Amino acid sequence: MNITRENIDELNAVVKVDIAKEDYAGKVDKILKDYRKNANIPGFRKGHVPMGMVKKQYGQAVLVDEVNKLLQDSLNKYLTEEKLDVLGNPLPKEQENFDWDRENYSFEFELGLAPEFNVDLDLKDPVRKYNIVADEKMVNDQVESIQKQYGKLKTKDVVEEGDTVAGTFKNEEEGIENDTTIELAAIKGKRNLGKFVGAKVGDTLTLKTKNLFEDEHALVNHLSIDQEKANDLDVEVEFTISEINERELADLDQELFDKLFGKDKVTSVTELKDKIKEDAAKQFQQQSDQQLMNDITEKLIENTNFELPKDFLQKWIQTVGEKPLTDEEAAEEYEKSEKGLRYQLIEGKVVNDNDLSVDFNDLKAFASEKIKEQMAQFGQMDPSEKELDDIAARILSNQDEVKRLSEQLMNEKLLKFYKEKMKFDEKEVTYEEFVKAIYK
Repeated sequence: MNITRENIDELNAVVKVDIAKEDYAGKVDKILKDYRKNANIPGFRKGHVPMGMVKKQYGQAVLVDEVNKLLQDSLNKYLTEEKLDVLGNPLPKEQENFDWDRENYSFEFELGLAPEFNVDLDLKDPVRKYNIVADEKMVNDQVESIQKQYGKLKTKDVVEEGDTVAGTFKNEEEGIENDTTIELAAIKGKRNLGKFVGAKVGDTLTLKTKNLFEDEHALVNHLSIDQEKANDLDVEVEFTISEINERELADLDQELFDKLFGKDKVTSVTELKDKIKEDAAKQFQQQSDQQLMNDITEKLIENTNFELPKDFLQKWIQTVGEKPLTDEEAAEEYEKSEKGLRYQLIEGKVVNDNDLSVDFNDLKAFASEKIKEQMAQFGQMDPSEKELDDIAARILSNQDEVKRLSEQLMNEKLLKFYKEKMKFDEKEVTYEEFVKAIYK
């Protein structure tokens, strides 16, 4: 067997694999002899079928199968030994009138090669890094929300601002009939709110769905409709009041603190607010980190220039799906996936150049931390090492979970590396300012 490579350019190559009869003949003969031993052909005793008949019936199928196995194994071995960084998979070049009756064969494969490039983390235009803080208004709102959640409901006859109103939405033409409970603080605009204030149990209010709630997604739950319908819904609905309640705020006392955080973990309103800030900071950190990673990704793609074997990749895309794609479909699919491929190559370069690997011990420790976090949500604050090890072992026996956790851990390692090596344009913002900046 002989394998040679012709480099067309820096991104494309053709590999030629020459297979001679001696490369496959022994294996084919052995398989055909085994077939002969076990063949059941009318008119012949088992094991006494003429070899010529066996070859005529099975010979070419066995030959094709063995040559293809040999071809695939030798090509994979060659790519590994030559340390060729290929994109996609090798594509066999078509050969017209291929003749399996010959003894020696030649096959050619097109290769798309990964480009050579460097990743510069010292960007002229630094990435914006948001440091989100919980402002006084957010903390006070959260305190009030806790008081409402743990407060008592007091039934009333007449609606006032701040009340909770239960009732039924109806619109026969749209097929809407749904029982729901509305916090009046969620109603948008003084005009809508004014229709509720002063109303009594049994009253029916006529409301317009458009701009009824502060949260535009609230219609989905309150009317029990899907999001697509809610997006364009602009009709009148009737709301018949069945119950009116005023929520008395819970006292900010030790009983409430113990219920929220455990006995004597928080002992004052000041400590409660500090705890809210601490918890908010953790939540905000996750969101700001995710946004930072997204922005770093975009910047690195924008600032790391290299060519890709576009024609090869489009040709490869045509072959990898359940059904072949047209040239136009493959070009469209390539455009969709090009940015992701570029960052995949950039990420691989950063990982390899800086030894950011994930080993089993890293993965096990990471899985254990995730398990502890989940158990804490259900009040199990101090699981034993054996308990954690047993759960982690079950999770890591699932290859899909191993892949998912490996990707999460690598993402964390990459972000930590970027934070250490890159310069950022840091800005302290409230959560509201962060949302406005990201979704402007």
